Amino acid sequence: MANLNLPFSANQQQLALLRLVNWGLKIGLIVFAADLFGLTTPPTTLSYVLIIEACYVGFSYRFHRLSIDNHGLLFLTLLLDTLFWATWLYFTGGATNAFVSLLLLPIAISAITLPRWAPWSLTALSTVVYSLMIINIPEHSVDDTANTAADMHAGHDMSQMAMDMPANPNMNHSMNMSMDMGSHYLGMWFNFVISALVLTITVGFIAKRIRQKNVELRYLREAQLRQEKILALGTASAQMAHQLATPLATLRLLVDEISDTAHDAEQTELLADMQQALNRCEVTLSDLRLATESIREQKLLQQSVAKLVALLSEQVSLLMPETQLSLHISPEAETTILHTDMSLLPALLAIIQNGAQASEDNQQGAKVDISISVSQSSSRSPSTQIMPQEISIIIRDYGVGIATHLLSTLGSNMVSSPKGLGIAVLLSHTSFERLGGKLYLKAHPEGGTEAIVTLPLAAKADHTEV
Repeated sequence: MANLNLPFSANQQQLALLRLVNWGLKIGLIVFAADLFGLTTPPTTLSYVLIIEACYVGFSYRFHRLSIDNHGLLFLTLLLDTLFWATWLYFTGGATNAFVSLLLLPIAISAITLPRWAPWSLTALSTVVYSLMIINIPEHSVDDTANTAADMHAGHDMSQMAMDMPANPNMNHSMNMSMDMGSHYLGMWFNFVISALVLTITVGFIAKRIRQKNVELRYLREAQLRQEKILALGTASAQMAHQLATPLATLRLLVDEISDTAHDAEQTELLADMQQALNRCEVTLSDLRLATESIREQKLLQQSVAKLVALLSEQVSLLMPETQLSLHISPEAETTILHTDMSLLPALLAIIQNGAQASEDNQQGAKVDISISVSQSSSRSPSTQIMPQEISIIIRDYGVGIATHLLSTLGSNMVSSPKGLGIAVLLSHTSFERLGGKLYLKAHPEGGTEAIVTLPLAAKADHTEV
């Protein structure tokens, strides 16, 4: 039976080997154990069916990788397995065959590996096939079984010959045995239907739960790996920031001394640029210290979106004065409150900086559009007022866009690209996740890329800004 923990290709290889075992079992039962298990002598037609099945088994083993992640193709193979089993059973005794329960095998496999519709379809097919075999049981098969039982009963009554019992009671008993065998076959059919339903419902439910657990475990493993990378990056960043503090302080003193003695206009302009660069470095280091302290103490502040936007505009003007920032805020969003810490603003700034750089590289100028709105809950009942649940921040650039194969991984892992490793987006994504939010990247229909940040709003009772 397929293992849910194995890759899909490994499961397919196991199923191909299982088909080979099933084919060998059919041959072995016909050749060596037909009399032992009371199988009907098969006609020549079955030989041709077994040859066709052998070709199918060889093909499925050779090309088992074709059905990787293809539920439709896997269902088709299980459907063929059911039909081959039904054909073999029909030619070797039908419903009287002791191995009729093997029709349940494809149902069990589909319940584990396929969506819910697949086992239900195979259950319906197998029930119809078994029902037809029950209906088409030859009368002589039932009579032979009943006569055998009657003969055994008559042999058992040989010791009672002195009572001179007539033959009529034996004939009546044979008729009763025939009726009992009909009830026996009906009970077998009912048992088959119950077994198929149990497999379809119970095994399918258990398999679904296991798949959900596997998805959750995979997500947790990926999150743990991402956190380990972030921890390593954070450690390296803290060490480097500590090492930069002293050289920056020295540069500040040197620039101040030179500015006191500089009188040339060109030198003054150059010193102004140096002052601006130093201011940016000092602000960044100061924000890093505050963010580190906030994260260490796990302090969350309540901040209005309006204040967040004001701080964002101020930081963009200070750190990226060449960036053309276009802000659109819905009136409802301005009054909402967020639970944030010192890492939110740098995370948003990193995405804005990437967007500005992408727009500039595409000769569109360092231009970024930001749209802030409040999303509504779709799960509330009609009798209650719909309340906002989260805020959505859409940051759009005018670059050439991000490759499709990178959209799903950028922000979750470090990726190799001509622009770098995507570390800024990865750090931003981690900051949003820690605050209960998400980051989504998608291509804009008119060109460029949209970074969609969603953050939960503070509860209505907590709308007290600190």
